[in-house]
Amino acid sequence: MSKSLLSLAVAAFVLGGCSLIPDYQQPEAPVAGQYPQGPAYSPAQAPNQAAAEQGWKQFFHDPALQQLIQTALENNRDLRVAALNIDAYAAQYRISRADLFPAVSANGSGSRQRLPADASQTGEAGISSSYSATLGVSAYELDLFGRIRSLNEQALQTYFATEEARRSTQLSLVANVANAYLTWQADKELLKLTQDTLATFEESYRLTARSNEVGVASALDLSQSRTSVENAKVQLAKYTRLVAQDENSLTLLLGTGVPANLTTAKPLADDLLSEVPAGLPSDLLQRRPDILAAEHNLKAANANIGAARAAFFPSISLTANAGTLSPDLSGLFKGGSGTWLFQPQINLPIFNAGALSASLDYSKIQKDITVAQYEKSIQTAFQEVSDGLAARQTFNQQLQAQRDFVQANQDYYRLAERRYRIGVDSNLTFLDAQRQLFSAQQSLITDRLSQLVSEVNLYKALGGGWNAQTAKNEPVPEVAPKLKMF
Repeated sequence: MSKSLLSLAVAAFVLGGCSLIPDYQQPEAPVAGQYPQGPAYSPAQAPNQAAAEQGWKQFFHDPALQQLIQTALENNRDLRVAALNIDAYAAQYRISRADLFPAVSANGSGSRQRLPADASQTGEAGISSSYSATLGVSAYELDLFGRIRSLNEQALQTYFATEEARRSTQLSLVANVANAYLTWQADKELLKLTQDTLATFEESYRLTARSNEVGVASALDLSQSRTSVENAKVQLAKYTRLVAQDENSLTLLLGTGVPANLTTAKPLADDLLSEVPAGLPSDLLQRRPDILAAEHNLKAANANIGAARAAFFPSISLTANAGTLSPDLSGLFKGGSGTWLFQPQINLPIFNAGALSASLDYSKIQKDITVAQYEKSIQTAFQEVSDGLAARQTFNQQLQAQRDFVQANQDYYRLAERRYRIGVDSNLTFLDAQRQLFSAQQSLITDRLSQLVSEVNLYKALGGGWNAQTAKNEPVPEVAPKLKMF
């Protein structure tokens, strides 16, 4: 009995034949070999370390931000779903892989039945018994043309793509937490600036009111001074609202509340981020998880073509079992009670109204679509990095100009205030200086925020944010499935 099953298994493996999956050819990257050059870009640098190898703890220098990112990685629900999707697709791969092997099952049964005389063949009432024990293989398909192996390869590549999708989700989470935190800090600085400016405007209004009472300042001066106070109150309400909403957005990303023991944040003007050289566009193909996921999806679509091709050929399935059969339980395993069944079945497609051809055409079209999606992911990555490089150079110039502009407005404000107090200039000049200084200080904070956000986005675009600690300069390992067989 066991010998028959062993022979069947050996025959199945021997007959498992060719694969009809097309040879995979990686599409050419539809982008230039270098990032753009020009006045908006800084000179190219030779990177000593790829962004993907620089851990986020080394890239982000603010301890408070590091604490928040760690909290998000432990509690964010989107990342949790992405991790569970990996387990789900791993289980699907194991299901698909199991079809490559015969399913062996054991079965035992017994029955006793009383038949009345009029239903019995002998014309007499009696009791009949039957007992059996079998071990067999049911409907096992011989994978002669690789249909099952093609489907198994498709499931494997889909699993790999899901793993890369989780990495992409983590990169996005790290960047989103950083951007939300920086926005929160910027709005808090704008709120503090507005509070200080409102206090200055209110003090100026009180002085103008006293001057108006003694006839030095006109009613128009007093009214103009009041407009500055009221405008600052509008800004105060605005930034109070934004700070609260920023914290709510950050809480959603964290998956829990902002820690009560959060480390004191660094000012935006501090050195909060490391600078990461861009390298070459070809690095993105090896580092960006969304590009790697798109390529695995392309390989899965390529494997589907093999399955569609194999459907044109005959399929052979085997059912076999061996066991014993006896009318008495005591004689179930005695000599002469053995039984066996061997039932091969072949299915040859003859006419299906073009369904198989349409299925093959569909799988080829799906591959072409996946190629376009893969190429689009490369182009998107190239554009994101190019935008980040342009932002890096121009923001440095813009921020320096904005700092000089703030300094010029501070000088203008001091001179205008002195000249107004001694009666040389009108209140209008003084109020204009106040408003310009306030506006210039606000712009400096928002420009600094935009610069930091662009650097975070560039770090993400280059594939950074996957490791917590800086990795050694080693080749990126091939993704290997960590799958349980049973």
